Amino acid sequence: MTGNKAGALLMLLGMAAFAGNDAIGKWLVADYGVAQVILLRSLAAGLLMAPLLLRGGRVVARIRAAPRPRLQALRAICATAEVFCFYLAVSHMPLADVMAFWMAAPIYVVAISPLLLGERVGARTWAAVAVGFAGVLILLAPSLQVSGPGVVFALLGTAAFAAIMVLGRSLRETPDRDLVLFQLAAAAGAGLLLAPFDWQPVQSSGDLTLLFLLGVVATAAHMLVTRALKLADASVVAPLQYSLLVWGAVLGFLVFGDVPAPGMMLGAALIVGSGLIVLRRAPSVAPEPPVPAQPGVRQSG
Repeated sequence: MTGNKAGALLMLLGMAAFAGNDAIGKWLVADYGVAQVILLRSLAAGLLMAPLLLRGGRVVARIRAAPRPRLQALRAICATAEVFCFYLAVSHMPLADVMAFWMAAPIYVVAISPLLLGERVGARTWAAVAVGFAGVLILLAPSLQVSGPGVVFALLGTAAFAAIMVLGRSLRETPDRDLVLFQLAAAAGAGLLLAPFDWQPVQSSGDLTLLFLLGVVATAAHMLVTRALKLADASVVAPLQYSLLVWGAVLGFLVFGDVPAPGMMLGAALIVGSGLIVLRRAPSVAPEPPVPAQPGVRQSG
């Protein structure tokens, strides 16, 4: 199997793992507080990724020596807000709908890149951005009628995700393992601070397993996508990120009985189409997130 074929397969598996992680999270936040779920998820992921995160010396020293500390802190805060908003959104909305909102984040990055990054965006790319925003508006119309709070959390979360990607461009000199370390630490810290206000006793060993599995599946997804990007060209595997929407629709139907509405499918199609055009015509604006270095994929801790 060639590098591109192997990379494409691993990317598809990674997207399936991310979708599974999100479905488990949606299931758990129905019975447990979001902060509690994020705390336990972050701790499980931290334990599994400890060999990678501890590579490179003392943690405290690396935190103190991190370049551009204010941007590091801002990125960690945005990453924490993003994961909180995602789980709050899926507690009110179908899984695939929320994923479709998140898929629009790279389009936001292109829209703000001339102002914040000084990058040039061509007319055709602007047209693609306009199509993507039309897709978001189509998603908004029915979602506002069904679940106003979920839409608010989804929009805030995608804004936070776009900020993460923009900040990632300014922090390229920071090793990926340190970006992940700061992100996990911030999410765990926020969870530790907020979880006592809505802590629910774990009801069964099955729920405890699922809480730990959140970290396991997320770690596996990160590793699969990272390996995919090492084996294959980014131009080959980047469009495969949109398979996340298919997995979201399938799992949403099988696990939660959610049937995608026509408006959701149309809006998602416009977002995917515009995103593919943006990836093709403006690869220079695709930022470098932490692990994996994949434009547009949620990297919540």
